Amino acid sequence: MRTVTALIITVLAIWQGIIWLAGMPHFLLPSPAAVAEALWLNRVQIVQYAGFTLTEVILGFVIGSALGAALAVAMGFSQRLTSILRPILTFSQTIPVFALAPILTLWLGFGMAPKIAVTVLIVFFPVASAFLDGLARTPQAALDLAQVMGASRGRIMRHLRIPAALPQLATGIRLAAVYAPIGAVIGEWVGGARGLGALMIHANGRMKTDLVFAALLVLSVMTVVFARLVAIALARLWRRYGV
Repeated sequence: MRTVTALIITVLAIWQGIIWLAGMPHFLLPSPAAVAEALWLNRVQIVQYAGFTLTEVILGFVIGSALGAALAVAMGFSQRLTSILRPILTFSQTIPVFALAPILTLWLGFGMAPKIAVTVLIVFFPVASAFLDGLARTPQAALDLAQVMGASRGRIMRHLRIPAALPQLATGIRLAAVYAPIGAVIGEWVGGARGLGALMIHANGRMKTDLVFAALLVLSVMTVVFARLVAIALARLWRRYGV
């Protein structure tokens, strides 16, 4: 705790020092005190918008993680399906999400749906990739023993391959928890009227940089807390099932 406090104080001191030494105008780089004031004066709106963003993050994270895990299991069953879908998955990551967000907004409207869809797209790949990698690393000796004992492919997947791949799945989910808020904010930047991303865009258009920093600060804290809660939940879940 002392280390974190010292780090925060150091960052704030460097921040304020840059403003004093470089003579940065307020609209380019507001002081920490101005950001704190903007955070307090706009606390009701920021809390409301953070609630919208958090809802999008949670829904996109859950749906994207479930879809990614399901696809990894399906690909784990079929080598042919893996050979077909793996290049498509890789190619999909070459398309910037920024380019897809306006299209999703046109298709799904200006509500919460396109933000959740963008979040799903960002969350989906790390979960599917990490889980599939784990499914492919089941010890060959264990697979041979299961086949010799006459276990079906479904039982091998359920009782051997999936449990062995849970650490990789946990890694993918932890990464997804960090990326999920990015997806929600990108969706709000493109076509949102509510949420922290929309608040940043509107504040930036009015040169209210202190409010942009305040929203960014809340988003960062929300991301850290969300990722930490997901990590704790995973640790408890794995401990409960003896992983």
